Amino acid sequence: MNTSREPVKVLVVDDSAHNRRLLTELLESLPDVKVVGTAADGNEGLRQVMALHPDVVTLDLEMPRLGGYSFLRLLKSTAPTPVIVISSYAHKTDVFKALELGAFDFIAKPAKPTTEVLEKLRRELQEKVLAARLVRPETKPVRRPKMLQLDPSFVVGVGASTGGPPAVQRLLEALSPEPSMSLLVCQHMPKQFTRAFAERLDRLGPFSVREAQEGDLLAPGHVFIAPGGRQLVVYRQNGQYLLGTPPPTMQDKHAPSVDRLFMSLAEVFGSKAIGVVLTGMGSDGALGAKAIQKAGGEVWAESEETAVIYGMPQEAVATGAVTRVLPLGEIGPSLVEMARKRK
Repeated sequence: MNTSREPVKVLVVDDSAHNRRLLTELLESLPDVKVVGTAADGNEGLRQVMALHPDVVTLDLEMPRLGGYSFLRLLKSTAPTPVIVISSYAHKTDVFKALELGAFDFIAKPAKPTTEVLEKLRRELQEKVLAARLVRPETKPVRRPKMLQLDPSFVVGVGASTGGPPAVQRLLEALSPEPSMSLLVCQHMPKQFTRAFAERLDRLGPFSVREAQEGDLLAPGHVFIAPGGRQLVVYRQNGQYLLGTPPPTMQDKHAPSVDRLFMSLAEVFGSKAIGVVLTGMGSDGALGAKAIQKAGGEVWAESEETAVIYGMPQEAVATGAVTRVLPLGEIGPSLVEMARKRK
Protein backbone atom coordinates (compact mmCIF):
# COMPACT_ATOMS: atom_id res chain seq x y z
CA MET A 1 0.00 0.00 0.00
CA ASN A 2 1.25 3.45 -0.90
CA THR A 3 1.64 5.20 2.46
CA SER A 4 2.45 8.53 0.81
CA ARG A 5 -1.18 9.05 -0.18
CA GLU A 6 -3.39 11.27 1.93
CA PRO A 7 -5.80 9.33 4.17
CA VAL A 8 -9.39 8.91 3.02
CA LYS A 9 -11.46 11.59 4.75
CA VAL A 10 -14.80 10.26 6.02
CA LEU A 11 -17.87 12.07 7.31
CA VAL A 12 -20.25 10.00 9.48
CA VAL A 13 -23.93 11.01 9.27
CA ASP A 14 -26.23 9.21 11.74
CA ASP A 15 -28.85 10.43 14.20
CA SER A 16 -27.71 7.92 16.85
CA ALA A 17 -24.87 9.18 19.05
CA HIS A 18 -23.97 5.55 19.82
CA ASN A 19 -23.72 4.68 16.12
CA ARG A 20 -21.64 7.76 15.40
CA ARG A 21 -19.18 6.80 18.14
CA LEU A 22 -19.05 3.16 17.02
CA LEU A 23 -18.50 3.98 13.35
CA THR A 24 -15.92 6.61 14.22
CA GLU A 25 -13.97 4.14 16.37
CA LEU A 26 -14.06 1.44 13.68
CA LEU A 27 -13.08 3.84 10.90
CA GLU A 28 -10.28 5.45 12.91
CA SER A 29 -8.83 1.98 13.54
CA LEU A 30 -8.31 1.51 9.80
CA PRO A 31 -5.08 2.44 8.04
CA ASP A 32 -5.30 5.34 5.58
CA VAL A 33 -8.70 6.47 6.94
CA LYS A 34 -9.52 9.61 8.92
CA VAL A 35 -12.92 10.67 10.27
CA VAL A 36 -13.05 14.41 9.70
CA GLY A 37 -16.49 14.99 11.22
CA THR A 38 -19.88 13.64 12.26
CA ALA A 39 -23.45 14.87 11.81
CA ALA A 40 -26.73 13.96 13.49
CA ASP A 41 -29.07 14.72 10.56
CA GLY A 42 -29.06 15.47 6.84
CA ASN A 43 -29.02 19.26 7.20
CA GLU A 44 -25.96 19.16 9.41
CA GLY A 45 -24.44 16.57 7.12
CA LEU A 46 -24.74 18.83 4.08
CA ARG A 47 -23.14 21.71 5.98
CA GLN A 48 -20.28 19.44 7.03
CA VAL A 49 -19.77 18.24 3.45
CA MET A 50 -19.45 21.83 2.23
CA ALA A 51 -17.08 22.76 5.08
CA LEU A 52 -14.92 19.63 5.33
CA HIS A 53 -14.93 18.25 1.74
CA PRO A 54 -14.83 14.56 2.75
CA ASP A 55 -13.86 11.87 0.28
CA VAL A 56 -16.63 9.54 1.53
CA VAL A 57 -19.82 9.87 3.56
CA THR A 58 -21.39 7.08 5.62
CA LEU A 59 -25.13 7.64 5.84
CA ASP A 60 -28.02 6.45 7.97
CA LEU A 61 -31.29 6.71 6.01
CA GLU A 62 -33.75 7.33 8.84
CA MET A 63 -32.97 10.73 10.37
CA PRO A 64 -34.98 13.71 11.64
CA ARG A 65 -35.38 17.03 9.78
CA LEU A 66 -33.64 15.92 6.57
CA GLY A 67 -33.67 12.18 5.89
CA GLY A 68 -31.26 10.08 3.90
CA TYR A 69 -33.11 10.22 0.55
CA SER A 70 -33.35 14.01 0.57
CA PHE A 71 -29.71 14.19 1.63
CA LEU A 72 -28.69 12.07 -1.37
CA ARG A 73 -30.69 14.20 -3.82
CA LEU A 74 -29.26 17.46 -2.50
CA LEU A 75 -25.73 16.09 -2.25
CA LYS A 76 -25.79 14.92 -5.87
CA SER A 77 -26.85 18.35 -7.11
CA THR A 78 -24.53 20.44 -4.90
CA ALA A 79 -21.38 18.48 -3.99
CA PRO A 80 -21.31 14.95 -5.47
CA THR A 81 -19.52 12.70 -2.98
CA PRO A 82 -19.45 8.88 -2.71
CA VAL A 83 -21.96 7.73 -0.07
CA ILE A 84 -21.99 4.39 1.73
CA VAL A 85 -25.39 3.67 3.26
CA ILE A 86 -25.41 1.94 6.65
CA SER A 87 -28.81 0.24 6.91
CA SER A 88 -30.48 -2.44 9.02
CA TYR A 89 -31.75 -5.70 7.52
CA ALA A 90 -35.31 -4.54 8.27
CA HIS A 91 -35.10 -1.86 5.57
CA LYS A 92 -33.82 -3.77 2.55
CA THR A 93 -35.94 -1.96 -0.04
CA ASP A 94 -34.76 1.40 1.30
CA VAL A 95 -31.19 0.46 0.42
CA PHE A 96 -31.96 -0.04 -3.25
CA LYS A 97 -33.90 3.20 -3.44
CA ALA A 98 -30.79 4.89 -2.04
CA LEU A 99 -28.65 3.21 -4.71
CA GLU A 100 -31.00 4.55 -7.38
CA LEU A 101 -30.51 8.02 -5.92
CA GLY A 102 -26.76 7.75 -6.33
CA ALA A 103 -25.39 6.00 -3.23
CA PHE A 104 -22.11 4.22 -3.99
CA ASP A 105 -22.69 1.09 -1.92
CA PHE A 106 -24.17 -0.13 1.35
CA ILE A 107 -23.28 -2.05 4.49
CA ALA A 108 -25.78 -3.97 6.61
CA LYS A 109 -26.04 -2.58 10.14
CA PRO A 110 -25.52 -5.42 12.65
CA ALA A 111 -28.41 -6.20 15.00
CA LYS A 112 -26.16 -7.66 17.72
CA PRO A 113 -22.71 -6.02 17.83
CA THR A 114 -20.64 -8.96 19.07
CA THR A 115 -16.86 -8.87 18.78
CA GLU A 116 -16.97 -11.13 15.70
CA VAL A 117 -19.73 -9.07 14.06
CA LEU A 118 -17.91 -5.81 14.70
CA GLU A 119 -14.73 -7.18 13.15
CA LYS A 120 -16.72 -8.16 10.05
CA LEU A 121 -18.19 -4.64 9.96
CA ARG A 122 -14.70 -3.19 10.28
CA ARG A 123 -13.47 -5.23 7.29
CA GLU A 124 -16.45 -4.16 5.19
CA LEU A 125 -15.85 -0.53 6.06
CA GLN A 126 -12.21 -0.87 5.09
CA GLU A 127 -13.02 -2.43 1.72
CA LYS A 128 -15.77 -0.04 0.73
CA VAL A 129 -14.39 3.19 2.13
CA LEU A 130 -11.04 2.65 0.42
CA ALA A 131 -12.83 1.56 -2.77
CA ALA A 132 -14.91 4.73 -2.76
CA ARG A 133 -11.72 6.71 -3.33
CA LEU A 134 -11.65 5.17 -6.82
CA VAL A 135 -15.23 6.00 -7.78
CA ARG A 136 -15.46 7.04 -11.40
CA PRO A 137 -17.82 9.62 -12.92
CA GLU A 138 -21.21 8.25 -13.91
CA THR A 139 -21.52 7.46 -17.60
CA LYS A 140 -24.55 8.17 -19.74
CA PRO A 141 -27.12 5.37 -20.16
CA VAL A 142 -27.28 3.64 -23.50
CA ARG A 143 -30.31 3.36 -25.73
CA ARG A 144 -32.24 0.12 -25.55
CA PRO A 145 -31.55 -1.87 -28.74
CA LYS A 146 -34.40 -3.00 -30.94
CA MET A 147 -36.06 -6.33 -30.24
CA LEU A 148 -34.34 -9.37 -31.69
CA GLN A 149 -35.37 -13.00 -31.84
CA LEU A 150 -32.83 -14.91 -29.74
CA ASP A 151 -31.88 -18.52 -29.20
CA PRO A 152 -33.81 -19.59 -26.09
CA SER A 153 -30.85 -21.65 -24.88
CA PHE A 154 -28.56 -18.62 -24.63
CA VAL A 155 -27.29 -18.43 -21.03
CA VAL A 156 -24.95 -15.85 -19.51
CA GLY A 157 -23.31 -15.79 -16.08
CA VAL A 158 -22.65 -12.33 -14.62
CA GLY A 159 -20.36 -11.61 -11.66
CA ALA A 160 -20.09 -8.36 -9.70
CA SER A 161 -19.16 -7.02 -6.28
CA THR A 162 -18.49 -3.47 -5.07
CA GLY A 163 -20.42 -1.02 -7.25
CA GLY A 164 -22.27 -3.92 -8.85
CA PRO A 165 -25.99 -3.29 -8.20
CA PRO A 166 -26.25 -0.24 -10.51
CA ALA A 167 -24.02 -1.96 -13.09
CA VAL A 168 -26.20 -5.08 -13.12
CA GLN A 169 -29.28 -2.89 -13.53
CA ARG A 170 -27.73 -1.04 -16.49
CA LEU A 171 -26.77 -4.31 -18.15
CA LEU A 172 -30.32 -5.67 -17.85
CA GLU A 173 -31.83 -2.43 -19.12
CA ALA A 174 -29.61 -2.59 -22.21
CA LEU A 175 -30.81 -6.05 -23.24
CA SER A 176 -33.53 -6.70 -25.77
CA PRO A 177 -36.96 -7.19 -24.19
CA GLU A 178 -37.50 -10.25 -26.36
CA PRO A 179 -37.65 -12.98 -23.64
CA SER A 180 -35.15 -15.45 -25.08
CA MET A 181 -32.00 -14.94 -22.99
CA SER A 182 -31.30 -16.32 -19.51
CA LEU A 183 -28.93 -14.63 -17.06
CA LEU A 184 -27.48 -15.94 -13.82
CA VAL A 185 -26.21 -13.11 -11.64
CA CYS A 186 -23.73 -13.50 -8.80
CA GLN A 187 -23.64 -10.20 -6.90
CA HIS A 188 -21.70 -10.16 -3.62
CA MET A 189 -24.44 -9.21 -1.18
CA PRO A 190 -25.66 -10.36 2.27
CA LYS A 191 -28.42 -12.97 2.27
CA GLN A 192 -30.96 -10.57 3.73
CA PHE A 193 -30.66 -8.31 0.67
CA THR A 194 -30.54 -10.49 -2.46
CA ARG A 195 -34.29 -11.16 -2.56
CA ALA A 196 -35.09 -7.44 -2.31
CA PHE A 197 -32.48 -6.78 -5.02
CA ALA A 198 -34.20 -9.29 -7.31
CA GLU A 199 -37.65 -7.84 -6.58
CA ARG A 200 -36.47 -4.34 -7.42
CA LEU A 201 -34.91 -5.45 -10.72
CA ASP A 202 -38.07 -7.40 -11.57
CA ARG A 203 -40.06 -4.15 -11.57
CA LEU A 204 -37.70 -2.37 -13.96
CA GLY A 205 -37.84 -4.26 -17.23
CA PRO A 206 -39.31 -7.01 -19.40
CA PHE A 207 -37.27 -9.84 -17.87
CA SER A 208 -38.61 -11.88 -14.98
CA VAL A 209 -36.08 -11.49 -12.15
CA ARG A 210 -36.11 -13.58 -8.98
CA GLU A 211 -33.79 -14.87 -6.30
CA ALA A 212 -32.76 -18.38 -7.32
CA GLN A 213 -34.11 -21.34 -5.38
CA GLU A 214 -33.03 -24.97 -5.37
CA GLY A 215 -34.56 -26.80 -8.33
CA ASP A 216 -35.56 -23.72 -10.36
CA LEU A 217 -35.83 -24.45 -14.07
CA LEU A 218 -33.46 -22.40 -16.20
CA ALA A 219 -35.82 -20.64 -18.59
CA PRO A 220 -35.52 -18.04 -21.36
CA GLY A 221 -36.52 -14.51 -20.45
CA HIS A 222 -35.53 -15.06 -16.81
CA VAL A 223 -32.81 -13.61 -14.63
CA PHE A 224 -31.85 -15.47 -11.47
CA ILE A 225 -29.98 -13.73 -8.65
CA ALA A 226 -27.66 -15.89 -6.55
CA PRO A 227 -28.99 -16.02 -2.97
CA GLY A 228 -26.74 -14.36 -0.41
CA GLY A 229 -24.88 -16.81 1.80
CA ARG A 230 -25.26 -19.66 -0.72
CA GLN A 231 -23.87 -20.63 -4.12
CA LEU A 232 -25.56 -20.69 -7.52
CA VAL A 233 -24.78 -23.58 -9.87
CA VAL A 234 -26.37 -25.29 -12.88
CA TYR A 235 -26.90 -29.00 -13.45
CA ARG A 236 -28.67 -31.11 -16.06
CA GLN A 237 -31.37 -33.60 -15.16
CA ASN A 238 -33.76 -35.46 -17.45
CA GLY A 239 -32.85 -33.20 -20.36
CA GLN A 240 -33.54 -29.99 -18.43
CA TYR A 241 -31.22 -27.41 -16.93
CA LEU A 242 -31.89 -26.83 -13.24
CA LEU A 243 -30.42 -24.47 -10.67
CA GLY A 244 -28.80 -25.51 -7.43
CA THR A 245 -28.18 -23.30 -4.40
CA PRO A 246 -25.82 -25.31 -2.19
CA PRO A 247 -24.29 -23.89 0.99
CA PRO A 248 -20.68 -22.71 0.76
CA THR A 249 -17.81 -25.06 1.49
CA MET A 250 -14.76 -24.33 3.63
CA GLN A 251 -12.83 -23.60 0.42
CA ASP A 252 -15.23 -20.90 -0.78
CA LYS A 253 -14.02 -17.35 -0.12
CA HIS A 254 -17.35 -15.86 -1.16
CA ALA A 255 -21.00 -16.88 -0.91
CA PRO A 256 -22.23 -16.37 -3.52
CA SER A 257 -19.07 -16.95 -5.53
CA VAL A 258 -18.52 -15.89 -9.14
CA ASP A 259 -15.90 -18.61 -9.46
CA ARG A 260 -18.39 -21.32 -8.45
CA LEU A 261 -21.00 -20.02 -10.91
CA PHE A 262 -18.55 -19.76 -13.80
CA MET A 263 -17.06 -23.20 -13.12
CA SER A 264 -20.55 -24.69 -13.14
CA LEU A 265 -21.35 -23.01 -16.46
CA ALA A 266 -18.10 -24.32 -17.92
CA GLU A 267 -18.88 -27.86 -16.79
CA VAL A 268 -22.48 -27.90 -18.01
CA PHE A 269 -22.38 -25.75 -21.15
CA GLY A 270 -18.75 -26.19 -22.27
CA SER A 271 -17.93 -24.11 -25.33
CA LYS A 272 -21.34 -22.41 -25.09
CA ALA A 273 -20.57 -20.96 -21.65
CA ILE A 274 -20.51 -17.15 -21.41
CA GLY A 275 -19.17 -15.29 -18.38
CA VAL A 276 -19.23 -11.54 -17.80
CA VAL A 277 -17.15 -9.92 -15.03
CA LEU A 278 -18.32 -6.50 -13.87
CA THR A 279 -17.02 -4.01 -11.31
CA GLY A 280 -15.78 -5.32 -7.97
CA MET A 281 -13.00 -5.53 -5.43
CA GLY A 282 -10.80 -8.62 -5.32
CA SER A 283 -10.27 -11.52 -7.69
CA ASP A 284 -13.50 -13.55 -7.54
CA GLY A 285 -14.25 -14.74 -11.06
CA ALA A 286 -10.65 -15.13 -12.20
CA LEU A 287 -10.50 -18.90 -11.58
CA GLY A 288 -13.94 -19.31 -13.10
CA ALA A 289 -12.85 -17.34 -16.14
CA LYS A 290 -10.00 -19.78 -16.71
CA ALA A 291 -12.42 -22.70 -16.39
CA ILE A 292 -14.71 -21.22 -19.05
CA GLN A 293 -11.75 -20.57 -21.33
CA LYS A 294 -10.51 -24.15 -20.89
CA ALA A 295 -14.00 -25.40 -21.80
CA GLY A 296 -13.92 -23.33 -25.00
CA GLY A 297 -16.39 -20.67 -23.87
CA GLU A 298 -16.08 -16.89 -23.78
CA VAL A 299 -15.37 -14.46 -20.94
CA TRP A 300 -16.00 -10.74 -21.15
CA ALA A 301 -14.90 -8.07 -18.70
CA GLU A 302 -16.05 -4.52 -18.03
CA SER A 303 -13.46 -1.99 -19.11
CA GLU A 304 -11.50 0.21 -16.73
CA GLU A 305 -13.11 3.34 -18.16
CA THR A 306 -16.57 2.45 -16.77
CA ALA A 307 -15.87 0.05 -13.88
CA VAL A 308 -16.42 1.69 -10.50
CA ILE A 309 -13.73 -0.63 -9.13
CA TYR A 310 -11.44 -2.23 -11.70
CA GLY A 311 -10.44 -5.08 -9.41
CA MET A 312 -12.37 -8.17 -10.46
CA PRO A 313 -12.32 -7.30 -14.19
CA GLN A 314 -8.59 -6.59 -14.04
CA GLU A 315 -7.86 -9.90 -12.29
CA ALA A 316 -9.92 -11.76 -14.88
CA VAL A 317 -8.09 -10.01 -17.73
CA ALA A 318 -4.74 -10.86 -16.11
CA THR A 319 -5.49 -14.60 -16.45
CA GLY A 320 -5.51 -14.29 -20.24
CA ALA A 321 -8.96 -15.89 -20.35
CA VAL A 322 -10.92 -12.76 -21.26
CA THR A 323 -11.83 -12.50 -24.94
CA ARG A 324 -13.52 -9.07 -24.90
CA VAL A 325 -13.11 -5.96 -22.71
CA LEU A 326 -16.04 -3.60 -23.13
CA PRO A 327 -17.49 -0.46 -21.52
CA LEU A 328 -20.55 -1.30 -19.43
CA GLY A 329 -22.91 0.34 -21.91
CA GLU A 330 -21.74 -1.94 -24.74
CA ILE A 331 -21.99 -5.28 -22.92
CA GLY A 332 -25.77 -5.70 -23.15
CA PRO A 333 -26.07 -4.81 -26.86
CA SER A 334 -23.07 -7.03 -27.64
CA LEU A 335 -24.72 -9.98 -25.86
CA VAL A 336 -27.85 -9.40 -27.92
CA GLU A 337 -25.78 -9.34 -31.11
CA MET A 338 -23.98 -12.54 -30.16
CA ALA A 339 -27.24 -14.32 -29.38
CA ARG A 340 -28.64 -13.27 -32.76
CA LYS A 341 -25.62 -14.69 -34.58
CA ARG A 342 -25.93 -17.98 -32.72
CA LYS A 343 -29.49 -18.59 -33.92
